[in-house]
Amino acid sequence: MGRGKIVIRRIDNSTSRQVTFSKRRNGLLKKAKELSILCDAEVGLIVFSSTGRLYDYASTSMKSVIDRFNKQREEHHQLLNPASELKFWQREVASLRQQLQYLEECHRQLMGEELSGLSAKDLQNLECQLEMSLKGVRTKKIQIFDDEIKELNQKANFIHQENIELHKKLDLIGKENEELQKKVYEARDMIGGNKTSQPPYGISNAYDLHAPIHLQLSHPHIQTQPGPPP
Repeated sequence: MGRGKIVIRRIDNSTSRQVTFSKRRNGLLKKAKELSILCDAEVGLIVFSSTGRLYDYASTSMKSVIDRFNKQREEHHQLLNPASELKFWQREVASLRQQLQYLEECHRQLMGEELSGLSAKDLQNLECQLEMSLKGVRTKKIQIFDDEIKELNQKANFIHQENIELHKKLDLIGKENEELQKKVYEARDMIGGNKTSQPPYGISNAYDLHAPIHLQLSHPHIQTQPGPPP
């Protein structure tokens, strides 16, 4: 039989209540951890038992989760006021401008510009970034070359197979040609053996098996008709 449905209400028995709390608490903490890992979510969980004991879980740190929650709540309340909403978007624009300025500065430094204000440590970090970027570019280039080489090898194998098939066809045509030449030579020998009859065409009297055969039609004999009697 299947497991019966549990009624969601307070458990009166203290022992059963403590056992259920322990099981459900562990399951809840496990689900919170899985949610943060699988979905890349920032999760904060706080549980107080009936005896006042604290159980918590945070994917980053509990302080950062609470600070973010308070900030989001304040911004939500501020958006309800048009004047506060304007100030909020002005702060967002200023923050985005700062981020854009920082990214442009980093781009110029990566291009080797505006390096006079950097310290030796900053230059070393920049060099490490460039080396890592160069390593990634080389790895990608090698991968592209390997893919192209594999594709060319596949094409070469395909062409090689086609070449083999063409050679087989040429050999077959050559054998058929030899058979036809033998039949023509046999027919020529039979015609050449009959000396009394003249064939309507002439055949070369060469007997070289590899020599080309020349067939030539003979001109018909024109018989003169006798004139009328005087």
